[in-house]
Amino acid sequence: MHPWSLLSDGFFLSLSLCLDIGIANVAIISLALSHGFKPGLVLGLGTCAGDLFYAALALAGMSALLQFSAVRWVVWIGGAIVLLFLTWKMAREALYPASAPPVEGTADLATPRPSHAKSFGRGALLAVSSPSAILWFAAVGGALIAKAGATSPVSASVFLTGFFFGGLGWTLFICTLASHGRTDANARARRSCARAM
Repeated sequence: MHPWSLLSDGFFLSLSLCLDIGIANVAIISLALSHGFKPGLVLGLGTCAGDLFYAALALAGMSALLQFSAVRWVVWIGGAIVLLFLTWKMAREALYPASAPPVEGTADLATPRPSHAKSFGRGALLAVSSPSAILWFAAVGGALIAKAGATSPVSASVFLTGFFFGGLGWTLFICTLASHGRTDANARARRSCARAM
């Protein structure tokens, strides 16, 4: 298969996964609204790494393993536990903010910006534990990735590069929108975004 075809297949498959407005996208938007473009981008890069992990597993034949109900249950229950913990933390933060919300148009200095390593790890954890991502890989993505024609290490790396760039493009897009909307978003809108997560 031609390298450009593999690259574009990976890119568009990744976009089809990213277009699901799930918890990872809401977390990226929320972080970009509250702390700006760069922190949202780092969280988004973490989600790209988590998605890339699943894509690599699908190329290695993980989609065949996901056909067994015991494996699906373990993955779904583990992901659900992680998501419930993150939901509890975010709900607590949204319902009981540590301090008064910032004045509209000013920087959000009330809440400390998470470190880049912590944001990256959180993004990867969100992507790996997302039920919608697990369902996408189990039902659609895994089979499509396995049939993409990436049979050699070189073709697999070309496909995975396209897959990563699809997620990166989506992350850049939503971080740019959120950071530009940051000046227009008041504290109430930010709190609503946190509650949606």
